[in-house]
Formats: sequence, C-alpha cells, structure tokens
Amino acid sequence: MEKLSILAVLTVTALNLFAQPLDDIAFRTVVTDKPVLAYELPNERDLFWQKRVWRVLDVREKINLPFIYPQAPLFDILTNAAKAGELTLYSGEKDDFSVPLSTEELNVTLFRQDTVIVALDETNIEIRVVETEVNYEDVKRFRIKEVWYFDSKTSQLRVRILGIAPMQEMYTENGDFLGEKALFWVHMPSARQLLSRELVFTEGNEAARITWEDLFEMRKFSSYIIKDGNVRDNRLQDLYTGVDLLLEAEKINQEIFNYEHDIWSY
Repeated sequence: MEKLSILAVLTVTALNLFAQPLDDIAFRTVVTDKPVLAYELPNERDLFWQKRVWRVLDVREKINLPFIYPQAPLFDILTNAAKAGELTLYSGEKDDFSVPLSTEELNVTLFRQDTVIVALDETNIEIRVVETEVNYEDVKRFRIKEVWYFDSKTSQLRVRILGIAPMQEMYTENGDFLGEKALFWVHMPSARQLLSRELVFTEGNEAARITWEDLFEMRKFSSYIIKDGNVRDNRLQDLYTGVDLLLEAEKINQEIFNYEHDIWSY
C-alpha cells in the first residue's frame, strides 16, 4: 500500500514537472463558460420593416486592429475551424450561403499561385510556379452582410449579421490592382458557438475580456455601407463617385437609425 502511495506521488510530481506553466496570474473561465443564447426567430407577422445592407470593414482602422492581432487573427480562427471540420464555409461568388465549399475547394481557395524567377547560374534563369497559402495579412478588408428590421412585437429596431467574408486583393502580373474578391462567406448565426469560445484582444484593460461573438453583437467595429437592397442590385459605387459616394452611404445609415424615431413621431 505504501509503495502504491509513493508511486502515485511520483506520478503526480512528474506530471507537474512536465505540465505547461500558466501564462497568466489566474485561471480565466468566466468568459469561456458563458453560454451562448440562441437567437429568437421573430414571427414573420411581427416584421414591420426590414432592410438588407452590405458593409466593408477595414482592418487597418484603429478600432478594427483586433481583427489582425498576430496571435489570433479572425481569418486564422475561421480557416482553422473549417479545416478541422468545425465550421462550414461557403463560396465567395454568392453571398446567399447556397454553395458550401468542399475540402478540396477550400484548399484551392486558400492557396494562390505565383510565378518566381530562379537563377540557375550566372547565365540561365528558370520561371517556376509556386503555391503560397493566403495569410491573414493578405486580408485588408472584410465584407459584412446584415439585416436591419423593426420588430412590432417588441417595438424595437434590431440588426442581425448574416455573414462575413474576407476580401483578397487581386493584381496583374505587372502589379496593377484589379479589385477585390471574397475568398469565402461565413454564415454568422452558425458560427456563433465557435466565436463565443475565441477571445478578442482588449487594449487598455486585458482583464475585461470579450469574445468575437460579443464583439459583433456589441458592434465594436467600424465599417461603412457599400450597398443596400435595391431593384437593380447595384452597389453604391456603380451609381456614385467621390464625395457623392460617401454622402449616399451616410444617407442610408441615417435612414436606418432615424426609422425607429420617425415611427414614433406625431
């Protein structure tokens, strides 16, 4: 019996010696143990008004810097979850979440082909095609699709983010900018459980931790409108340029926020 006790103590001691030390001053479980409340699906009869809006979020803005926090950027969180089979990604060509990406299609999406010149010797060179994985630093902007609606049951104006897509810049071989394309779309209501487990870096007070699900629900990000629902499915840049483009985007933004006020005005 004594030998067994000694063996148990030695085993525990050995485990403690090789266990990873705590990289903090306390065990942080408050945020990760918090359950995610399911969305309440409003009754169609209670939807008095709604409007679809598409936004662009630039990660280079100061308030959006947590999106590219090197230790846990949002792009890596989403792609790693997809590779592990925890999250379904959808084709970037359509934003209605109708075309899920297979593992092979995802690999094609996350790798880009580049041509490099390799010097074999002083006189001979060779052009080779290499595959490079898309890095979070390659994603400068995200596109967000959301719905604003007025719920007559609760008499409240609410918003629900439907999807988010990382945008990749496209260039010609000469380095000329062609535009952007959505790498893939993430259905946000389906990703809430995953995002509720991933912490966001909070500058100023690292003890006041929030998750990515909290960040989107509290709308702690900066973005601007590029499109709203219209009969021709036009983007704002198809109709406006320069200052007029910015003014029209702000006009749509004000119309949304003024709606709840106007409905109660007499």
